[in-house]
Amino acid sequence: MTENGPAARPLVSISIPVLNEEANLPRLYDRLSKLADAMSERCQLEFVFTDNASTDGTWPLIRELAESDSRIQAIRFSKNVGFQKSILVNYMHTKGEAVMQIDADLQDPPEMLGEFLDFWETGYQIVYGVRRKRQESWLLNLARKIGYRLINSVSSHDIPKDAGDFRLLDRKVVDALVKFRFVKPYIRGTVASLGFKSTGIAYDRQSRVAVKSKFSAGKLIKLGLDAIYDHSNVPLRVSAYTGLLAIVAAILGAIYYVYLRLNNTDIPEGMASIHILVLMGIGLNAFLLGVVGEYIQRIYLLIRSEPIAVVEDLVNLQPEEIVI
Repeated sequence: MTENGPAARPLVSISIPVLNEEANLPRLYDRLSKLADAMSERCQLEFVFTDNASTDGTWPLIRELAESDSRIQAIRFSKNVGFQKSILVNYMHTKGEAVMQIDADLQDPPEMLGEFLDFWETGYQIVYGVRRKRQESWLLNLARKIGYRLINSVSSHDIPKDAGDFRLLDRKVVDALVKFRFVKPYIRGTVASLGFKSTGIAYDRQSRVAVKSKFSAGKLIKLGLDAIYDHSNVPLRVSAYTGLLAIVAAILGAIYYVYLRLNNTDIPEGMASIHILVLMGIGLNAFLLGVVGEYIQRIYLLIRSEPIAVVEDLVNLQPEEIVI
């Protein structure tokens, strides 16, 4: 705080992607408003929403809230582009010196902003929440822990374990992030790859109060595969090594076949083993082509240069401000 008073307070953007969160929005807005009041002497807040083409009353409710609160800015997409792209578009349209990412379901408490700012003010440019405890089944918790560690083990850089998208980023980090050209972004991995000074804060994640999670097991697996393909070349190496092993096995099989022939071993025609090897070879080729195809698809989509999202409507933003 300087002699200029409140004008010297930093602006902090709260980034919130939403999809069918009508039941959660009133509670979310109430807590954000209270947070803004509690932090009023320390910072100013803006609330930036991206609506992933919700089919319930989420968008009308955002518009209604924005009519009486100019801190709310929102972008509605014409179709669901996915959670990660939604986060990225949010970052593109924030103006704060720091940006805090939260989920609309309030599993990640926005009240931790004060703790995040404590570390930010001491020089940390990335402050992320580390999930110490989650209100989920033990099986899902175990699967997540294994998934985080698998992704980290094959990634070309360290990705914080047990950390999701609940984080605070310095403006320099956000500006660097939005320069990337993404096809299927895995934001937490890209943020970790930038090399800025970072630290984690442990917290207990709460259960959802209303509305079921949008992330099914299939979507979680897909997100994990996107993370591996975007941040690791291990699948390509595995493909090469697997192909090499297949060639070695074929050579050994050929040598063994010649040995049997030279020793006049009676080899019945149409051996089942030959059929098995042929089928294995076909399956192996299909698998290897599938892995290579994932990388080729990303190159193809990158060359097409499609927009990250198509905007259908805006709240408290002008069309010329949209940078998608």
